[in-house]
Amino acid sequence: MADQATVEVKKTTYRVQGFSCANCANTFEKNVKDLHGVVEAQVNFGASKLTVYGDATVEDLERAGAFEHLKVRPENEKAIETKEPFWKAYGHVIVSALLLLVGVVSYFMNGEGHLWTVSLFASSIVIGGYSLFKAGFYNLIRLRFNMKTLMTVAVIGAALIGEWLEGAVVVILFAISEALERFSMDRARQSIRSLVDMAPKEALVRRNGEELVIPVEAIEVGDIMLIKPGQKLAMDGIVRSGRSSMNEAAITGESVPVEKMVGDDVFAGTLNEEGFLEVEVTKRVEDTTLAKIIHLVEEAQGERAPSQAFVDTFAKYYTPAIMVIAALVATVPPLFFAASWETWIYQGLAVLVVGCPCALVISTPVSIVTAIGNAARHGILVKGGIYLEEAARLRAVAFDKTGTLTKGKPAVTDYQVYDADTDGRELLAAVAALEYRSQHPLAAAVMKKADDEQLSYTDMEVSEFSSITGKGIAGTVNGIAINVGKPALFGELPPAIEADVARLQAAGKTVMLIGAEQKVLALLAVADEVREVSRTAVERLHALGITKTVMLTGDNRMTARAIGKQVGVAEVEAELLPEDKLGFVKGLKEEHGRVAMIGDGVNDAPALAASSVGVAMGGAGTDTALETADVALMGDDLRKLPFLIRLSRKALLIIKENIAFSLGIKLVALLLVAPGWLTLWIAILADMGATLLVTLNGLRLLRMKDE
Repeated sequence: MADQATVEVKKTTYRVQGFSCANCANTFEKNVKDLHGVVEAQVNFGASKLTVYGDATVEDLERAGAFEHLKVRPENEKAIETKEPFWKAYGHVIVSALLLLVGVVSYFMNGEGHLWTVSLFASSIVIGGYSLFKAGFYNLIRLRFNMKTLMTVAVIGAALIGEWLEGAVVVILFAISEALERFSMDRARQSIRSLVDMAPKEALVRRNGEELVIPVEAIEVGDIMLIKPGQKLAMDGIVRSGRSSMNEAAITGESVPVEKMVGDDVFAGTLNEEGFLEVEVTKRVEDTTLAKIIHLVEEAQGERAPSQAFVDTFAKYYTPAIMVIAALVATVPPLFFAASWETWIYQGLAVLVVGCPCALVISTPVSIVTAIGNAARHGILVKGGIYLEEAARLRAVAFDKTGTLTKGKPAVTDYQVYDADTDGRELLAAVAALEYRSQHPLAAAVMKKADDEQLSYTDMEVSEFSSITGKGIAGTVNGIAINVGKPALFGELPPAIEADVARLQAAGKTVMLIGAEQKVLALLAVADEVREVSRTAVERLHALGITKTVMLTGDNRMTARAIGKQVGVAEVEAELLPEDKLGFVKGLKEEHGRVAMIGDGVNDAPALAASSVGVAMGGAGTDTALETADVALMGDDLRKLPFLIRLSRKALLIIKENIAFSLGIKLVALLLVAPGWLTLWIAILADMGATLLVTLNGLRLLRMKDE
């Protein structure tokens, strides 16, 4: 018997235009799943995207979305911006509102039952509620109960019992509510659109000796882009000629320019502020750092947070329950207590309106999408609503040392000359000339110090160069014999120098002495420098109530303690292997519940994975950081972590406020049923008012700024 072949299901992603609400997106998803040839479908309401597994044409998909007049296009197809004129987009609402106003005038002049009054209100209902009824009937036929189903039944019921005015008002206010929901989601999605628009759609490229302006889709890896001052980069690449400062706010969220020279990486969407650059393209347009950021933000906005999952499940049972309650309210008093049918059918319709889950359904996604978009604007990539909520509940934070709290590159921190007859600058140049020929990891720090001092050392004459294994180097520079190495290389030291060496070593620094024969001429101390922002970030975390801050490092205890004291962490764990870090993070989770691990995304991968929220230093968009972590700090700025925690706490608070308010106002309104006080007017205010308030409350997250 032949082995059964594994068939790979085709996956296609589309952009969708026209979503008016989260429930409509869910209905569209179900319709697509029912299409012949479709195995699975996922709608990302936050990013207006549809992912289809299987075969379906664009025509099939648009038929599935016909109830909402949805437009579908493949993701890689260029969008043609067709902004509808105001009159076309909202003309039916305007006409409906005008008919309602004229109907109100007729109501007072001719009476409620006059033909003109009834005709005007009926026309207002039909024109303003056409799309509502179309979707509502569609759902009723398929026994799908959402807000449009409820509203359709309520409006038709109002018309049947002669409450034409209130039926017309329900239609108008529901249309306004939908417009507000669409507006709020568009505002939240604007964070993605602003990212998309950051990179130019074409670039000046030198290819085969010719200079051409070509669209980014036609640019190939290896092409040379010519970037003038004031222009934005269209693609990622490496500087091959020129020097300039780049504004990398699009990637890192930091507007302070970064100096770029030959050999440095540059990114699409960043702004060349000064010099002329020639940049070799290293990635295709779909693989640029900016493209990856956009993709991650969109995917994150589609991830259901725990709060949203709760609301979705709740609404699934809540909607049919409201319809049952409304039916009981309308029928039980007349059937069993001889009450007025007209009165209690009216009360039942009011229950339907007040029970509409608009506010509840929109309460979470608008907050999640807004918060993730705001974080992206500040250079923080959050990969989903679940991590946003986890960040709000953090109780402990563990830091890697090298490359996280420190810069990850050794630098000369101290240089002291002891011999009064020695020129310090000439001696430093001579040491750099020796280190230029060395393979030692600390040599680069000494050469950078000489470069910073603008000393010339590469052309100095060096002879008899030798490496003293485990101790240092020696050689003759411009005829002068020099030794550079550990203090042990020089035997017994004078007490003053011995004291300096001990002091610097206690501070976690590597000390090198410079001498001629056995005489010490100067001292150099090298250390992995602490990031300027590390202490501030730790202080802000403590101020937020996260008192358990731990530094985890494989470095020796003396150096670790010195760095830990500098940055202000509460605890230091040194000489750890990767598996030790993993065990320590697991222990923190058991003790404190939710723990964040901050690392570089490579050697800290096990600990990052084990933590509640793994945060990678993004290194201005390193692939590893973007792929491995739950959160990436694009500018390597640890101060963004306290901002993320403040933002996530605010988002979680707003979500809880929205859910509580949505349910609370409905409960209060429903309690008015017992004495018969619930009217359609109160029901309308309770439902539409709640929708408006939770929407505006969620949009407050757009205003949050980093300190």
